[in-house]
Parts: sequence; structure tokens; C-alpha cells
Amino acid sequence: MIRKVIPASELGGILDNIGLPTSGINLSYSNSETVGNFDAEVLVSLQAKHHPTAEYVQKLREELPKTFPATAFFFEPADIVTQILNFGLPAPIDIQIVGSDMAHNFALAAGMAEKIRSVPGVVDVHLHQLLNQPRLDLAVDRVRTQQVGLTERDVASNVLVSLSSSFQINPNFWLSPNGVSYGIAVQTPQYKVDSIDALRTIPVNSPAFTQPQLLENLTSMSRRQEPAVVTHYNVQRVIDIYAGTQGRDLGGVAADIAKITAEAQKQLPKGSTMVTRGQVATMQSSFIGLGAGLAFAIVLVYLLIVVNFQSWSEAFIIITALPAALAGICWMLYLTQTTLSVPALMGTIMSMGVATANSVLIISFANERFTETKNALRAALEAGAARLRPVIMTALAMIIGMVPMAIGMGEGGEQNAPLGRAVIGGLMFATIATLFFVPSVFAIVRYRKNQNV
Repeated sequence: MIRKVIPASELGGILDNIGLPTSGINLSYSNSETVGNFDAEVLVSLQAKHHPTAEYVQKLREELPKTFPATAFFFEPADIVTQILNFGLPAPIDIQIVGSDMAHNFALAAGMAEKIRSVPGVVDVHLHQLLNQPRLDLAVDRVRTQQVGLTERDVASNVLVSLSSSFQINPNFWLSPNGVSYGIAVQTPQYKVDSIDALRTIPVNSPAFTQPQLLENLTSMSRRQEPAVVTHYNVQRVIDIYAGTQGRDLGGVAADIAKITAEAQKQLPKGSTMVTRGQVATMQSSFIGLGAGLAFAIVLVYLLIVVNFQSWSEAFIIITALPAALAGICWMLYLTQTTLSVPALMGTIMSMGVATANSVLIISFANERFTETKNALRAALEAGAARLRPVIMTALAMIIGMVPMAIGMGEGGEQNAPLGRAVIGGLMFATIATLFFVPSVFAIVRYRKNQNV
């Protein structure tokens, strides 16, 4: 089905991992979604020149459930940037219910997942932990086992060797003539253990007892259910609700999900808590930090200008171009349908610096002309005319330099495109404000000062 959706000319390769990893280390050091033999992870690589990955993901989200209605599908982050922002989680939104009352917490999480699926823009909603994985319990009859000269340890060892190989309890190695060491393991072929009857007929023996016994003669078998995966955070058991986004910004989706979690927190049992992790938490902390940094930068620039110009009013005149820069940034992001993000906020800070520098250039020249002419309006006009070329050259150089980034050229260019767009929009409006609005404010403030004097 994947090969039908993605053209062969754009498909690089398909790698699938079905079932559990071979080594337990993979489970210990990674949050893999494959928690049993009923899970599969499919990695698809594309050629250098291909259509947007998001388009193929959207098509596969629509087609795969139709073709395989009994199978659940969800997409993990494929690019390294998203994986880092998610801190290794398989989804940007991770709602964790922490507590020991697993039955109540799982029921609450299942109800929350149904509500979250109805939020516009939310995709791939699923619970990571499953509590109903089938399990077979073997209860050893110790009396009967002892009567035939075996022990419970003999029964457990034979079952382990037959199903998981002898390498688990008795590792052996063969050294080849060329000096390469190979592990040797004895195990019943998996295709032969294909039914409950085949499991019951596993032979059980020991070095001290030559007459083997069948497993069904020494044990009783019962069906039960168990958790497919057990996850802990700070020692406590957790239930994870994973969710992704498509066609909508993460902030808007997170705001709608926050209303659902706020209602669900009232239903938490005693001792349980609810925490939102993943890229949402990173985004919120980053926005708070960058927002505070932007406000601090404006205040710091204002105070620095006050010290240099020895005037509160002139510092105010200079920063009057900043609101126009903010308006230009919002206009450009809206025009290009770009969501507010960390790169966009970084571009905002950059455009603020350039806008302030151009305003300082205008006001410095206006002060010099005002000292000579004592005419505020004339000084403002001459400053705007004389500094027109330097201001336009400075802004235009940065705008042109940001065009390739704003277009998203190059591999992974869409990651930094919001930065370029924010800078271009901010400088376009800030340059106009610097050349026309800032000199006008200068003329008004200077004229009123002279009138008061």
C-alpha cells in the first residue's frame, strides 16, 4: 500500500521491524512503540527530490485504515529536529496520568482519548500502555513433578530453553579456525510451536533423569491477561496518551486539549496526577522564555538609548518604530499562513535590533540638524531625506539575504522559514516607520518642548 501511494521514483527504501527488538537494551534505552509481536514499526526513506513528506503522511493516514480496518496506525516523528523537541517521545503531545490505581487511570485515559480524537487537527491518538495482553500461566504440580524425579527448576529450564534458546541459561561459543567466535544456541524452531497442543508436548528432562516427561503431565495451563508494557516515571506507574497534529498549529491544539485535561483532573483518584509532556511543554517554556527575552530586550535597548542620548524622550522616539515592526511580523506570518514558533520569535528579536539601529541613525542626524536650525520640522525632514539611502540599504540587504530562508530552500529549509519571514515582515514595516513615523514623532516632541521652554 505504501508503494502505491509513494511513486517508485521518490521511494528510497522501506525498513520494517516487526515485534519486539532482539536485545532488551533497545527497550531499556528507547521509548519504542513496538511492545509485542502484534506491533510493527515501518521506516520509509525518500529520495533527495520528492514531494513534501507531510502530503504523503496525510495520504497514508487516510488510505491505510481503509485498507486495513482492523489495524491501528500512527506516525512517529521522522526528522531529527522534531525528535529532539519531543525529547525522544513518539508524539508531540504526551498526557501522562501518574498513579498506582491503574484500572481507574486506564479507564480515565481511554475516555480522554475519545474526547481528544474529536479535537480539530488532532491525529494518531492512542494509548501506549495496554492492559489486556493475552498470557498463558503454567502452574507446576510439585507433587507429581517430585514423584517422577524432577523439580520445578527442571520444568522452568526446559520451557525457557525450548522457547527462548539455551543461550539464556547456558551460553556456548564456537571458535572458528579464522578466529571468529560464534554463539551456539539450542531452541525449538518457532514454526513448530504454533499451537497450545505443541506447547503442552514440550519434553521435560534433567541430567539426573533420563526418562522425559511431557509438559502437560506436570503443569496446568490457564489463560490470563497482563499489561503489554509497564512504564514508570519517577518510580510511579504511568499511562501515556499520545497525540499528533495535522493541518493545525500545535499551540491551538494544545489549548483545546488543555480544556479536556482540566475536566479530567477532577476525576483523578487520590494519589494520582496528570502531566502534559513532549513538544507542548517545550513549546510553552520556550515561548515564555523568548517572550520574556523580547520584552527584556526592548527595555534594555530603551535604557541603553537613554544613557547614550541622556534623554528619556529621545529614547521613546527611537523605539516608536518597534510597534510597526511587530505589526509587520504579524502581517507576514498571517499572509504566509505561518504559525508562531521559536524561529519566528528569534526573527522578531533580530528585526527589533535592526529597526532600533535605523531609528538611532535617523534621530542622531535629526538632533544635529536641530542644533543648527532650531526648527524641529525642518530637522525631521532633512534627517529623513539624508538618511533615506543608508536606512534602505541596511534593511534591503537583510531582507534580500533572508529571502532564500523564507522560501525554505535547501534540505530541511522549512524548519527556519518562519525566521526569515518574520525578519522580512518586521523590517518592511519598521523601515517605513523609521523613515516617516519616527521623524514625525521627533518633530512633534521637539516642537512641544520648544513651546514649553
